[in-house]
Amino acid sequence: MIANLWASAGTFQRCTAEKVSFVVLNQMDLALTVLAFHLGLFEMNPIMRYVVTIPVLVVVMKSAIPLLIAWIVPGRLLLPANILLCLVVSWNLKELLFLLV
Repeated sequence: MIANLWASAGTFQRCTAEKVSFVVLNQMDLALTVLAFHLGLFEMNPIMRYVVTIPVLVVVMKSAIPLLIAWIVPGRLLLPANILLCLVVSWNLKELLFLLV
């Protein structure tokens, strides 16, 4: 059973939907963050507040690291992270919509 769980680690051939959704949700979060900065808002997360001052770090934190995580971690273990990312993206959309309306 454990071997079956780890069979999707190190590849995108198994659990592709979970892995791709993890990367796409991170990219959606990045796009919404950039849009929020463009509209004059600021980052509330103190760690990311520092990171967004250096554009190269933003790309690494929101593109390269999620891709590496999706490659290494088994797909089933990404499900809780995907749920959390869905909540984060939904929250960001809600806040941006309230700002624009």
